[in-house]
Amino acid sequence: MDRFKEKVVVVTGGCRGIGKAIVEKFLEEGAFVYAWDFKIPEENEPFIEDDSLKQRVRIIQVDVSSAESVENAAQKVLDESGKVDILVNNAGITRDNLLLRMSENEWDSVLNTNLKGSFLCTKALVRSMMNQRWGRIINISSIVGEIGNAGQANYSASKAGLIGFTKSLAKELASRNILVNAIAPGYVRTAMTDKLTPEQKEMFLKNIPLRREAEPEDIAKVVLFLASDDASYITGQVINVDGGLVM
Repeated sequence: MDRFKEKVVVVTGGCRGIGKAIVEKFLEEGAFVYAWDFKIPEENEPFIEDDSLKQRVRIIQVDVSSAESVENAAQKVLDESGKVDILVNNAGITRDNLLLRMSENEWDSVLNTNLKGSFLCTKALVRSMMNQRWGRIINISSIVGEIGNAGQANYSASKAGLIGFTKSLAKELASRNILVNAIAPGYVRTAMTDKLTPEQKEMFLKNIPLRREAEPEDIAKVVLFLASDDASYITGQVINVDGGLVM
């Protein structure tokens, strides 16, 4: 399928996990994709192995918590491609700790990357969408932004903030035909969750009605739906992709 042929997409945190799955899905459907990430693959580390897709992806090293870094990356994209059609704010980090043990740096680094980063990236790229009166912004939140999680006050606050950010932007930008939505993943299989013990995994899975973890592709497929014309009357929404964990 070529649903996104001639569309220019920026995916933050695009070099691993959920972000990489999103990049790959957009490439498979014809888009030109910029993968922004703080840690980019080594030269000898393959990112996209399919030669037919490699030609339509660019990797840019970006610190989304830095306005200067984001603005420089945005200028590169606009100089090369002339526009941005779709932005996926996916970059995020965790610095888990109980509140009384949480340092100011652990709080600030998570809020700066997960929430401020989405603000900076959106602000740097949205004018292109406004000028063409078409755009899609998809923010990757989390179910913990809705229900909280012990030991993750910083992460939960950042993801809850993204939900408020999504709804406010949806109202601001609707008149320009720019749709803004959020996805709240649940328990997703990533390098981070692969480190859990079998007992820890079982504890998570017993609370999920579908009795399985999500694959990164499960999230990517919903991103592509929200970016497509099939979702042209959906804005300001939060879609949980969690196997029924939050109902």
